[in-house]
Amino acid sequence: MQFLTPTEINAKRNEYFIVDIREKYEYDFCNINCLNIPMAELCDRIDEIPVDQTVVIMCKSGRRASALANLLVVDYNRKNIAVMEGGIEAWRDAVDSTLILD
Repeated sequence: MQFLTPTEINAKRNEYFIVDIREKYEYDFCNINCLNIPMAELCDRIDEIPVDQTVVIMCKSGRRASALANLLVVDYNRKNIAVMEGGIEAWRDAVDSTLILD
């Protein structure tokens, strides 16, 4: 499992498959146009996660994403998992200051 900054992800956005694991209401309020699979649904929707591309897991701050990424690596033997450091809060700070999170 690797950790990537929002700046690194944004620079090569087309190389990553980004999954936002925040709840639907959080995603609907503010998002970066990626797939939304709430954390509690991810195991049931594992088939939506590609195995042939680096998958970046993101949440609001990075804590939920780290826990879920670890689960994907340990329980599902996924080797292509990365975590967006700092989540969408860090994305706002580093990439798109127009995002409104609260």
